[in-house]
Amino acid sequence: MSILISEVGPRDGLQNVSAIMPTEAKKDWIKAEAAAGIREIEVGSFVPAKLLPQLADSAEIVAFARTIPNLVVAVLVPNARGAADAIRAGAHKITLPLSVSETHSLRNLRRTHVQVIEEARTIAGMISALPEDDRPHFEGSLSTAFGCTLEGSIPDSQIASLAAALMDAGCDEVGLSDTTGYANPVSVRHLIKLVRGTVGQNALTGIHLHNTRGLGLANVLAALEEGLDTIDSSLGGLGGCPFAPGASGNIVTEDLAFMLESMGLDTGVDLDKLFAVRSIIANALPNEPLYGFVTDAGIPLGFESRTGKAVLSA
Repeated sequence: MSILISEVGPRDGLQNVSAIMPTEAKKDWIKAEAAAGIREIEVGSFVPAKLLPQLADSAEIVAFARTIPNLVVAVLVPNARGAADAIRAGAHKITLPLSVSETHSLRNLRRTHVQVIEEARTIAGMISALPEDDRPHFEGSLSTAFGCTLEGSIPDSQIASLAAALMDAGCDEVGLSDTTGYANPVSVRHLIKLVRGTVGQNALTGIHLHNTRGLGLANVLAALEEGLDTIDSSLGGLGGCPFAPGASGNIVTEDLAFMLESMGLDTGVDLDKLFAVRSIIANALPNEPLYGFVTDAGIPLGFESRTGKAVLSA
């Protein structure tokens, strides 16, 4: 079974650090991770630079990333204006977040549910007007799906209704996002079944998880057992959500890749090359802590990844 690891560090990770990573360091990061076998990278977000100066160079980063063969270049957009910029830059995949918590939606995007759905409809119209070969993939992400630090738990009926509304507005698929780190394996299974029962099996393939309370990889396993095949993660565990208090910690790409390879699943990732990418981030962001168990403990003696290459052992 092949699993797609979607790296979100250059967007979700960098938007949560105070320092601004130099553009050339970002390019080195993306190029090195792609060379390690990561096939999809969320390289930036098209938001006003005054809100997220860390991502002000997203158009340049997209243009660079598009020169890397076989890499899906993904971005996040908050609205139709951002989507227009992303389309102009040449992004292959566009994700629009819709928080199922309206309080969080107003805090994050300054828009109600109805307004975000209208933005989705506008974006879908923009995409459909393009030549078929030039159309980016359009995902609507159900943020705070497992609970909100501002509202608490969100009713199933509201989550299902919003998932259906995104698809009706013209999204190609929806994704589940544990923005606040509230998910557990039971809730992951439950929401996957709920949303797929509403929008269909093929309209939900990916999930974005945080490791805020140490359940990130357990939640990944639950998602895999329910049939999802795309998992978001961040190199070194960088990231979270600046508009959801306490929502720290994406799952660590290195730990995720090692777990999947240990299970005999195909990620296409060269672990040695992936681990080496950490030095690029460490040099560019010397005051930012990086996380990861496998890089601290090392690879077990005799372990061999599915790439067929020997990897470092502790």
